[in-house]
Amino acid sequence: MPLRTVKTNIVQSIRAFRVSDLQLAAKDLGHHFLYAHLAQAQSKQDVLDSIIQQFTFPSQASKNFDSLYDSMTDPLHKSGPQPGFVVVLEHIPAHTKFDKEAREQLLDIFREAADYWSDRKVCFRAFYSFSVARVPSVLDMERPVSSAQDLTGIELPEESEKMPTDKLVDISPLALRMSSPFNAGYWLTAA
Repeated sequence: MPLRTVKTNIVQSIRAFRVSDLQLAAKDLGHHFLYAHLAQAQSKQDVLDSIIQQFTFPSQASKNFDSLYDSMTDPLHKSGPQPGFVVVLEHIPAHTKFDKEAREQLLDIFREAADYWSDRKVCFRAFYSFSVARVPSVLDMERPVSSAQDLTGIELPEESEKMPTDKLVDISPLALRMSSPFNAGYWLTAA
C-alpha cells in the first residue's frame, strides 16, 4: 500500500508514486479520489476552471483560490462524515503566465485544506507535479508530423500554431528552484 508511509494530512510532490497506485490506495482506504490534469492550463483562471471541472465542484468555486478552498472544506464537512481524501494535481503549469508565486498560492490552498481536515481528524493527502515546456529533441524533429497533429498526438485545427509546450516534463520543486541563475544558494547546497 503506497500511502502507508505518507503522513495523513500533507501536500507533497508525487515523485515516486504513480497516479494509478494512488487511486487504488484511495479506493482500498475508502477515501475520495480527486484528480486534475492541468497540462493544458495556461493562466490562473484556466487552472481554477480545470480543477473545478475535474473535481466536479460547483462552478462558483472557480472565482478565485479562496472559493476553491471553501469548496474543499465547509460544504463537504457539512454534507456528512468524510472518509478521507487523496488529491492529485498533475502537471501544474510552470511558465510566465502561471509563475512560481501562483503555483505556491495554489499549493497553499491545498495545505490549508489539509490543516482544515486534520483539525477534523480526516485524512487529506494531496500530491502534485509540475510541468515545463522543453524543446523537442532531434529524434522528435526527424519524425514526420502532419500539419493537423502535434507531437503529442492531439488533433489540432489546420490553422493552429505549434506551441512550445508540445512536450511536457515533470520536474521536482528543488530542480525548479535550482533552474534560476539568481538562486546561487540552491546550487551550493545541492553539491
